[in-house]
Amino acid sequence: MSAPSGVSDIVNAARSQIGKTTSYDPAYVGLAYPMGDIDISKGVCTDVVIRALRKARKIDLQQRVHEDMRAHFSKYPKIWGLKRTDKNIDHRRVPNLQTYFKRQGWSLPVSKDKADYLPGDLVTCTVAGRLPHIMIVSDVSDADGVPMVIHNIGGGAREEARLFEFPLTGHYRVN
Repeated sequence: MSAPSGVSDIVNAARSQIGKTTSYDPAYVGLAYPMGDIDISKGVCTDVVIRALRKARKIDLQQRVHEDMRAHFSKYPKIWGLKRTDKNIDHRRVPNLQTYFKRQGWSLPVSKDKADYLPGDLVTCTVAGRLPHIMIVSDVSDADGVPMVIHNIGGGAREEARLFEFPLTGHYRVN
């Protein structure tokens, strides 16, 4: 599926996963390093972002998050009880990506103003009151002019009108 010219390269890279990533699978998988990935047919919300940034900007979040966590482990969440980094999973966890994005200076204010969200922005939220989730803002808007998002919340990569459905916890723009 191609997008109009001038659309964010991140949006194009995310959209290219629709129809290829067809399932949601949070299983722990041993990955090659660097540039490791699970099979394109499956993944979680973070995999959509990881693949999009890798394809669009040549940013390998697996390597970057792993190296930053190794150098600054105390700055990262201690949710999982880990004593050291794990290059297979650290970059696939939303709270770690939030920390990395903040450390890179990519954070923007969270708002409820649709005009604040540009194509290619990354947005985090909490689903069902406790589950961290990440989405990529699309260049397509719903009938109310609210940007749609590209994400995998179950059933594979999709473009949907869900930007403000869940409480937002972060807003990031890749420099």
